[in-house]
Amino acid sequence: MRTTQDYPLEGNYASSVSDYDAPSGAGWVMFATVMLGLAGTWNFIDGILAISTSRVYAGHQTFVFSDLNTWGWIVMILGIIQGIAALALLTGSEFARWFGIGAAGLNAIGQLMFVPVYPWWALAMFTVDLLIIYGLAVYGGHRLRQAV
Repeated sequence: MRTTQDYPLEGNYASSVSDYDAPSGAGWVMFATVMLGLAGTWNFIDGILAISTSRVYAGHQTFVFSDLNTWGWIVMILGIIQGIAALALLTGSEFARWFGIGAAGLNAIGQLMFVPVYPWWALAMFTVDLLIIYGLAVYGGHRLRQAV
């Protein structure tokens, strides 16, 4: 079976075909950016649910400190920070990469402290934060820009 072409491409098709391969890790960085935005949205909603008189969370749980209302504000603020970090990552700057890693790290710690409220969800969010940190730390920044 032949892998090379016997004839030259002509017309519109020739300009649309490219030998360009996406740089290694571009998918991871996009995954981290999208997941950071989704995690920020989920945290914002979780924070609102914890602050309001919603019956989603059990209010009688023992927390690391304070009460459910305080943790609702903390999680909501973490969600806002993550949303800003996801938007900043779309610029591709090195600062945005480190800001995204910091936002995901803060959220990972916050989610571990939020475990008494909603254990399985908090552990799932912690896992997402670890994947975000991995994607940004290993594949983001100047290495991605140099590959292009």
